Amino acid sequence: MREAQVALESAVLTHGLPYPLNLEVALALEEAVREEGATPKTIALVRGEVRVGLSREEMEALAAGGAEKASLWNLAALLAQGRSAGTTVAATVHLAHLHGIPVFATGGIGGVHPEPYDESADLWALARTPVLVVASGPKAILDLRATLERLETLGVSVVGYRTDRLPAFFSPDSPFPVPARVDTPLEAARVYLRARALGLGGVLLVNPVSQGLPYEQVALWVEEAGRMAAREGVFGKALTPYLLRKLSELSSGETDRVNRRLLLENARLAAQVALALAGLE
Repeated sequence: MREAQVALESAVLTHGLPYPLNLEVALALEEAVREEGATPKTIALVRGEVRVGLSREEMEALAAGGAEKASLWNLAALLAQGRSAGTTVAATVHLAHLHGIPVFATGGIGGVHPEPYDESADLWALARTPVLVVASGPKAILDLRATLERLETLGVSVVGYRTDRLPAFFSPDSPFPVPARVDTPLEAARVYLRARALGLGGVLLVNPVSQGLPYEQVALWVEEAGRMAAREGVFGKALTPYLLRKLSELSSGETDRVNRRLLLENARLAAQVALALAGLE
C-alpha cells in the first residue's frame, strides 16, 4: 500500500490567523494527520523554492510575518523572485497534484464575492485539478448561492460528508442542498477514484464543523463587516483578511475558535480518506 499523504496549505500560517495562533494551529494540523496514521505535507514557498513538507524553523519563519500570499496568478513570479509565501487553496491544490498528493485539507474554499467580478482562483483550480479537497464549505463572507452555482457550472464534484446541506464555514448548515452525500471515508475515496477515472477535476468534500455558529447570526456579522469595509475603502486582496478579522472582533473571538476546530476536524477526515484511498489503490 502506498503512503497516505495529506497536503496542508500554508496561508493559515501567513495570513489566516494571528500570531502565535497561526503557528500553534499549523503544528496541530500536522499532528492531527499523524494521529490518524497519515503523513502531513504542509506546502509553501521558501526563498524561491517549493517546499512540500516544512521544517519547524520554516514554519516559525512564515508565521512571524512578512511572507507573500501565493495564488496561481503570482506563483511563478514569486518563485522567480526568490520570495517566501503561504499558499492559498488554489496554489496548494496545484502543487499537491504536481507532487502526487491526491488529498488536501483546508478550512474553507474561496468562491464568489458579493462584489461583481470578484471570484476566487480556488474555483478554477478545483475544476481542473484531480485532487480531493476537504473543507467546511465556502468561507462565510462569500455569496454561497453563487459559489455553489459556479461550482456546478465548472463541473466540480461537490459531496457532503454526513450532510445533505452545504456547510457555511463557521456554520455547519445553510439553506443550500448539496448534490451528493457520503457517510464514510471509504465512500469518499471511491467517489474520487470514479471522478479521476472519468477525467474530471477535483472533488470538494464538504465537512460540517461539529460545533459551529448559527448561520443567521454569522450572516448578520458578515453584513456588518461588509459595511465597515465599504466605509474604509477596503477591497481586492485586502478584503478577505479584513472581513475575517472583523468577524473575530464582532464575535468576541468565537469565529477564531470555530476556525481552529474545523481546521483540525478537516485534517483528520482528510487523513482518513487518504488512508482509504491508499488501500483501494
